[in-house]
Amino acid sequence: MSLRRITVWAAAAGLAAAGVVLAVTELLALLVAPASSSLFAVGALVIDLAPPWLKEVTIALFGTADKLVLLIMVGLLVAVLAVVAGILERRRAPWGAVLLGGVGLVALTAVLTRAEATVFWAIPTVVGVVVGVVALRRLIALLDRWVTMSAPAASEQYPGFARRSFLGVLGATAAGAVVVGITSRAVNAVTSVANTVREALRLPAATTRAAAIPNGAALNVAGITPLVTDNREFYRIDTALQVPSIDASQWRLRVTGMVEQEIEIDWNELVSLPLQESYVTLMCVSNEVGGGLTGNALWLGHPIREILARARPLPDADMVLSRSQDGWTAGTPLEVLQDPNRDSLLAVGMNGELLPIEHGFPVRMVVPGLYGYVSATKWVVEMKVTRFDRDQGYWTPRGWSALGPVKTHSRIDVPRNRATFAAGTTAIAGIAWSQHIGIERVEVRIDGGTWSEARLAEAISADTWRQWVLEWDATPGSHVVEVRATDTTGFTQREPYVPVAPNGAEGYHGIVVQVNS
Repeated sequence: MSLRRITVWAAAAGLAAAGVVLAVTELLALLVAPASSSLFAVGALVIDLAPPWLKEVTIALFGTADKLVLLIMVGLLVAVLAVVAGILERRRAPWGAVLLGGVGLVALTAVLTRAEATVFWAIPTVVGVVVGVVALRRLIALLDRWVTMSAPAASEQYPGFARRSFLGVLGATAAGAVVVGITSRAVNAVTSVANTVREALRLPAATTRAAAIPNGAALNVAGITPLVTDNREFYRIDTALQVPSIDASQWRLRVTGMVEQEIEIDWNELVSLPLQESYVTLMCVSNEVGGGLTGNALWLGHPIREILARARPLPDADMVLSRSQDGWTAGTPLEVLQDPNRDSLLAVGMNGELLPIEHGFPVRMVVPGLYGYVSATKWVVEMKVTRFDRDQGYWTPRGWSALGPVKTHSRIDVPRNRATFAAGTTAIAGIAWSQHIGIERVEVRIDGGTWSEARLAEAISADTWRQWVLEWDATPGSHVVEVRATDTTGFTQREPYVPVAPNGAEGYHGIVVQVNS
């Protein structure tokens, strides 16, 4: 057998052994905890350690598919290391097994450093690595037997038999790993405690219902962003590769820190309190000029200020550090959460149904006027009253501003960039927002000319985006269309581009269109 063929089969053995590690880990994670999966834990560790610029590049390139891309990259890295382990075990045993064990140690560190981890979370990874090492050594031993066998002295020594033994065990190992791994992952998703419990619950009734949407709030323009975002279309940007699975009956929220009285409430108590509905637009700080990382929904929840009032924050406190079930944190100004004129909610409902699991079930925070990285904690389990000079949210030490007020913005939805259409009257339309301040005016200009005021739809409230439209008499040629908004304080968007880091993008959104005669 040639050296090249031997190397290929050794690499295949390494891949099969790595598959065994992942399959066993996924299988045992079903019994221990879904989040104890080593693949997801390593992915989460990569997110924690990644520099802010890499996060921005990833989101800019892949948007809400960033998590899938990360998992693919982690999978490719595992595959490369598995190939190296297989080749190394064949040439320099036992260093291939040592490498596989080292990768397992990194995975174990990632698992045990998750915020909600217990010592039992180590079981899937430890057992998976041990079984994988045994599989690797067995496969390489069979490969060595095939390579070194030269004389058919006995039937069991015949090279053909040795070849069939190696290939049979390799095939069975790889197939078993694929079947067990995929099945375990599918069962993990389907049998999630949160899914089961959520389906058994009903959305609580609102004590205070949202005012009816004004008749003129939605413009009849094809292609414009809907006034209310469907739950399935609502953007999701967070650090959770494995969505936390929380049994609502076991959920607790603790209010701690600089308060006169620490308190704890559970699901039943929260949904028995007066609940109010509010339309609120949320925005990710990573949203580029003209980007789609924003959504508007009808939220149902209890005012956060009422919960804080029960705990009675101390006079020198100025921040609330909220913590997610998976350990993510956000630092929110205390005065914002206490503002009686702002509908900051502990939300349990979204657009007439219980929160979707990926959007924070059973409870999340919704705070008008602040970017999500400083306010929109999903799967929230703690609110620590503290100070900005003592504590930091997850993104602040990674180079982002401690305060994150949403900036005034506008976006062109139609026509699309690079669109081609015939000359004549054409609708230019989109949305504008300045959460908790409100939009006063939207203007459009063509080819750098004078600004023309667009027609604004009625506003739901100052906490939501507002649709706008301008009827344009389009003339033949290539044109640049730009938009800017002015909020109710009189502030008008500035033209120079400002990147998203450290506190949100700025600049005019512009498109290029081609008008045919």
